[in-house]
Amino acid sequence: MSMDLCYLSASEALVKFKSKKLSPVELMKAVVAQIEKTNPKINALTDVYFEEALNKAKIAESKYAKNHHQMGPLEGIPLAIKDFHAVKDRITTFGSKIFKNHRSHFTAPTVKRLLDAGAIMHCRTTTPEFAYGDACHSPLWGITKNPWNVDYAPGGSSGGSAAAVASGMTTLADGTDGGGSIRIPASACGIVGYKPPFGRNPIDIDHPMEQLLVYGPLTRTVADAALMQNVMSGAHVDDACSLRQKVNIPSFSPRGLKGRKIAFSLDLGYLETDSEVKKNTLEALQVFRHLGCEIEQVEVGWSWRVYETWITYWQGIFAATIGDLLPNWRSEMDPFVVKLLENGLECSASDLYRCFNYRGEMYRKLAPILEKYDVLIVPTTSIPSVKSDHDCTKTDFKINGQVVPTYAGWVLTHGFNLISYCPVLSVPSGVSSYGVPTGIQIVGKSFDDLGVFEFAFEYEAVRPWAQRIPDI
Repeated sequence: MSMDLCYLSASEALVKFKSKKLSPVELMKAVVAQIEKTNPKINALTDVYFEEALNKAKIAESKYAKNHHQMGPLEGIPLAIKDFHAVKDRITTFGSKIFKNHRSHFTAPTVKRLLDAGAIMHCRTTTPEFAYGDACHSPLWGITKNPWNVDYAPGGSSGGSAAAVASGMTTLADGTDGGGSIRIPASACGIVGYKPPFGRNPIDIDHPMEQLLVYGPLTRTVADAALMQNVMSGAHVDDACSLRQKVNIPSFSPRGLKGRKIAFSLDLGYLETDSEVKKNTLEALQVFRHLGCEIEQVEVGWSWRVYETWITYWQGIFAATIGDLLPNWRSEMDPFVVKLLENGLECSASDLYRCFNYRGEMYRKLAPILEKYDVLIVPTTSIPSVKSDHDCTKTDFKINGQVVPTYAGWVLTHGFNLISYCPVLSVPSGVSSYGVPTGIQIVGKSFDDLGVFEFAFEYEAVRPWAQRIPDI
C-alpha cells in the first residue's frame, strides 16, 4: 500500500473507485496510516473514528463492486470535520475546556449533506478556542503546527482542517470563515479554500443570521472544492438566510481567458505586505497574463477602519453570545478570548449600527472595480504565516517595520466578510524562503461563484500545485 494514496484528490479517487482500480478501504487505510505517522508531529486532530470509518469504507467498497445505484457523489471519500461544527452525539468542544464533554444534539446542515453524499468522517480537526485566532492553538488541544514548517502556524481558525488536508491525513475537510478562517489556513498550507457568498451554504441553528460567517470547503484542488461546494450549498429549513437558488459548479475545461479583465491590489489600500508575498502574487498574475487576461493595478481605497469595523462587530457578537461564561470560566479560557469578551461587553448597539453602515461605504468603493473587471485578485495574507505559538495579546507585532494589530493585522481577508456576498477563492501563489506557502484570493462579483471558479480552474491547469507535498 503506497503512502502516496493519501494525497490523492477526491476527484481522482472517485474515478479510481468507479473503475475498480482502488477501493475506499485502501484509501481509508492509507489515510489512517498517514495520521498515525504525521499527527504526532503537527497536532491537527482532536478525535479519530478509525474503526467506524473502516467499516463504512467496506460498505462503500461493496457498493462500487456491485455498481450500486444509490451511491452518493462523495461515496467512500475520507472527510475531516472541524471541531466547531455540530455532529449529533459526537463531542464538539469548540477548542474550549468549558465544552470538553459537550455532545451535540444535532448535525450541522452542511456536515449532514456531506455525510449523506457518502463522505466518511474519520476525524475531527483543531481550532482555536471558539474559532477566534489567526494561528491554531487552544487551552484544550495545544498548538497545531504547519506541515510545511512546524515552527509556523497553519493559520486559523480552520487550521487543523487545512493542515490535515495538506499533510495527507484527509482527502477533504470543512471549515468556517468569519474573517478569513478558511482562506488564511488554505494559503499557509498550500491548498484551496472557498468562502462562498453569505447564504449560499446554510449555517446551523447555533449561529443564526451571523452575516459575516460562512461554512465552506478546504481541499487540495479546485475541482475538489467545486465537488464539495456543490454538495454543501442550497436552501435549508433551519437557516432563514440560506438562498433558494442552488448554484452547481461545473468542471471547466481550460480554454484560456483571452480578453478577460483582472484588477489587482497588493494591500487593499492600507495593509503592510512583505516582499515575498508581493513577489509570489505578481508571479501568479503573470500566469493570468499568459492566459490572455488584461491586468491592471487598482486603488481599492479601504483603510484600517475596515479592520476596526470587523473586530468591533465580532467582539460585540461574541460577547453577546457567550459573555455570561466569563465570570465563572475566565481562568480556563485563552487570555486572548478573555480580552475579546471584555472588549465586546463594552460594545454598544450604536457601535454595531455603525459597523453595519460602514459595510455599505466599503462596498461603494469596491463595486465600481467589480463592475469594470471580471475579478479582483489580492494576496490572502500579507506575510506567509505567523509563528505556531503566536500570541494575539501582544502589541508589538510588526510587518515592514510598522506595528500592526497582532490579531489578524497580517491578513487581507476580513474585508470580504464584511462585504459578505462576494465569493472568494484562495489558491496557492508560491512558497516563502522558509517553506511556508502563500496564496492569492480571487474575489468575484456578488454571488458569482461560477466566475471565481472559472478563473481558478484556468490558473490551476497552467500552474498545478497538488503534486507538492510537505516533507513531514
